[in-house]
Amino acid sequence: MGLTIAYIIIAIYSIALLLIFFYSLAQLNLLINYLGYKKQNQNAPKFNLMDPREIPMVTIQLPVYNEEYVMQRLLENIAKIEYPKSKLEIQVLDDSTDDSVVDTAKWVKELQETGLDIQHIRRENRQGFKAGALKEGLKIAKGDFVAIFDADFLPDSDWLKKTVVYFKDPEIGVVQTRWGHINRDYSVLTKIQAFALDAHFTLEQVGRNAKGHFINFNGTAGIWRKECILDAGNWEGDTLTEDLDLSYRAQLKNWKFKYLEDVETPAELPVVISAARSQQFRWNKGGAENFRKSVWSVISAKNISFKTKFHGVMHLLNSSMFLCVFIVAILSIPTMWIKNMYPQFDLVFDALSFFILSTVILFVCYWFTYKSIQGSSFDNFVDYIKLFFTFFSVALGFSLHNSIAVLEGHIGKRSEFVRTPKFNINSLTESWKGNKYLTKKLSPNMLLEFGLMLYFLYGMYLAIPLNDFGLFPFHFMLFIGFGFVFFKSLTARA
Repeated sequence: MGLTIAYIIIAIYSIALLLIFFYSLAQLNLLINYLGYKKQNQNAPKFNLMDPREIPMVTIQLPVYNEEYVMQRLLENIAKIEYPKSKLEIQVLDDSTDDSVVDTAKWVKELQETGLDIQHIRRENRQGFKAGALKEGLKIAKGDFVAIFDADFLPDSDWLKKTVVYFKDPEIGVVQTRWGHINRDYSVLTKIQAFALDAHFTLEQVGRNAKGHFINFNGTAGIWRKECILDAGNWEGDTLTEDLDLSYRAQLKNWKFKYLEDVETPAELPVVISAARSQQFRWNKGGAENFRKSVWSVISAKNISFKTKFHGVMHLLNSSMFLCVFIVAILSIPTMWIKNMYPQFDLVFDALSFFILSTVILFVCYWFTYKSIQGSSFDNFVDYIKLFFTFFSVALGFSLHNSIAVLEGHIGKRSEFVRTPKFNINSLTESWKGNKYLTKKLSPNMLLEFGLMLYFLYGMYLAIPLNDFGLFPFHFMLFIGFGFVFFKSLTARA
């Protein structure tokens, strides 16, 4: 290996580590915000729902697409929402292309006969995908406020009473609630998904919202002021995360978002890795697309502080951290050779070892989010340690898949909005194998993931002849992570 190539490798490796470190510092700042946050909701102005004059008209939108397994559950649950019928409208925005349309129409008709104002709205095509369906429904929505639920969400009957009241403040454009997980303990896969989402819905959402930084509507389990949607330019389908896109456009126009950590909206996590893959791909590619679309507007905005701009840029770069992690992983083995062959780089490697602090920071941040939901007993801490390193390993295993998504987003490659298949599965006794929406094709990335599993096995072996075990734990987690993703994808088991 030539000295010039060694310099290039170390430069790229160092930049990726530096970006990860900045990300971890942003997370640490959000943790400080989170811990210092005093509940402001008690003092916030609220509608008095005991006074009929203050009860606002609400439209609930249910954007659905081929949801045979959860449609009845969704409609039965939404019908239980406690709110005056004269002030509530429900739109079933059904873009389905399969037989579920017939059953949905039947169930909607049955609910109409109970006196519920519910409409089954169909389009001729899926133009704009979910964003297009929401925009179409908004044209005829009666409500001044629009609540949105994906097909697998099960809000409590008093959900509207807990959320719509905060729109008494005319500056509030969105109220977002925390996602819960009805099948958190189904498998290792669901446990680590819940772990990651809990961190977002506690540390990140509260940490940003507490200081007035930009947060995002999460696509579901939230409620919009219709005026805010229209003022921000309405729904657009030019990214795969239309929720993040509209959130930033609204906040750039000075609309405030309120996040309610205490209001949990239960939902179902993907139980099969192919479903998790498609969801991860959409979220990460959409994040990169929104970075392209919105970052300059954030940087150049005159109406927001430098700190809000910093957190906004880091938020839009969230998915790009997978690319940085993947670069660090791939280059970690060449750097072992460089460290052994070129002693003149010893000082550089001593400095780079400082970046282990990024992992320590994330470990601390995630503990505070974990204990806020699971509790802080010693047993919970032991469970947390096991779960953190399992999560970390599997996240590393997804880094190739998610890096491809991020790169496609940054270069502007367009792709179809692929909905995550739902299962209506809560326990291990229930089977997902008959689900007709599951993709039968194996991911083309699987061979690469198998190759990377062997590559990091080699990295572990290399530590022995080089007598350098500093990266051994990292390579072990990469080996486990890529092995997990490969074998789970191969066997298609939850």
